[in-house]
Amino acid sequence: MSASADLNTRPDPDQVLVDIADYVCDYEIDSKEAYDTARNCLMDSLGCGLLALRYPECRKLLGPLVEGTVVPNGVRVPGTQFRLDPVKAAWDIGCVIRWLDYNDTWLAAEWGHPSDNLGAILAVADYISQRRAAAGQPPLLMRDVLAAMIKAHEIQGVIALENGFNRVGLCHVLLVRVASTAVATWMLGGTKQQVIDALSQAWLDGSSLRTYRHAPNTGSRKSWAAGDATSRAVRLADLTLRGETGYPSVLSVPAWGFYDVNFKGKEFKFSMPYGTYVMENILFKISYPAEFHAQTAVEAALKLHPIVKDRLGEIDRIDMHTHESALRIINKVGPLSNPADRDHCLQYMTAVALGFGALTADHYEDSFHAAHPIIDQLREKMEIHEEPRYTNEYLEPNKRSIANSIKIWFRDGSCTDRIEVEYPVGHRRRRKEGIPLLEQKFQSNLATCFPAHRCEEIFTLCKDQTALENTPVHHFMTMLVI
Repeated sequence: MSASADLNTRPDPDQVLVDIADYVCDYEIDSKEAYDTARNCLMDSLGCGLLALRYPECRKLLGPLVEGTVVPNGVRVPGTQFRLDPVKAAWDIGCVIRWLDYNDTWLAAEWGHPSDNLGAILAVADYISQRRAAAGQPPLLMRDVLAAMIKAHEIQGVIALENGFNRVGLCHVLLVRVASTAVATWMLGGTKQQVIDALSQAWLDGSSLRTYRHAPNTGSRKSWAAGDATSRAVRLADLTLRGETGYPSVLSVPAWGFYDVNFKGKEFKFSMPYGTYVMENILFKISYPAEFHAQTAVEAALKLHPIVKDRLGEIDRIDMHTHESALRIINKVGPLSNPADRDHCLQYMTAVALGFGALTADHYEDSFHAAHPIIDQLREKMEIHEEPRYTNEYLEPNKRSIANSIKIWFRDGSCTDRIEVEYPVGHRRRRKEGIPLLEQKFQSNLATCFPAHRCEEIFTLCKDQTALENTPVHHFMTMLVI
């Protein structure tokens, strides 16, 4: 045998793939809190998608690739009249949910938005449910959708706890593709081996770079990247179920595997098994469509607004303390060229809240920015510092704070109190306060698309855990067609 020949013995699959497949196929969810939180997550995610349809730059990306395409049992895209194949429908649903940066968030060594996976889950579920109903078979129920959401959240979130893909320049939508691939393959009837095979394909794809999320290249791709990931997941699930083989050591094989090529030779680390932890602790963006590391900064700025609104021109400096992750991804100076640039700028979001007492998606538009030079004037007066305690408590499993504080100094030497907010209203520690606000947000977003009687019908169903769980998926999706 040549000394340079490779040993061609097929290895056992990487344990990471096996653990995910075991969880998806075998784990029985018995957490009432997880199902209840998933229901709230479903409402919030759908509402974010409906609100995004107000924006032409989002709407122009939706619909069939070839106009006039007719798809039997086509998947409905909420808030539209489209009926699409499951792959393009996953793209569209994932895109609208993510467009405004207003859906849920998970923060750990890696960041992300686990409700992005709903693009794949709803697309596959609606397609299966319609197909079964047409054949006289029992359809999928919305409880199946909630279960799939819990599992997708858990896969994405648990991997993110200890593994910072951002540290090697990779985008977190990789984890959306991985989680959605596992869940979509399972929902489509795949065996445990097929889930493993499909997962290997998801890792084999590698990952997009984070370039489009950071200065000086921030752009709107970050608003459709999750839809692209969910779409790819559905396609990989379909290919696997058509008989495509898997690649068992896709992560660990020397030289050619994900670890060596994309993760600097390091293996993934895990601090807990898969269960229901992520859904139970998910962070909701309730009040502001803003990158989550800035949520508490905006809340602090809004508390300061009544004090400073008539003295904006007298401000000497704005002293802000934050955590390391915020410094790394949304601390941005210089020109801001588009809405995607602005909703990932800590200084911009804080300045709008200080000056105008609100922060909505419209505040990121070019026309608003151009009309209000005070925003950039305030940005130039901001000094951003890391607070080590904030950084440490951001990563503590029993805290997961996302703290920011602001103190404003005026030219006459006077100053405000330092306003500190450690936990945003969407945090698990503020659920009692947050859920009524989340429901109001959902009702407002429904009203952007549907008449009052339809809004009430949808909201009433979504408020009732038992009724929602027992609703056939295709009936639920019909309610969301305009």
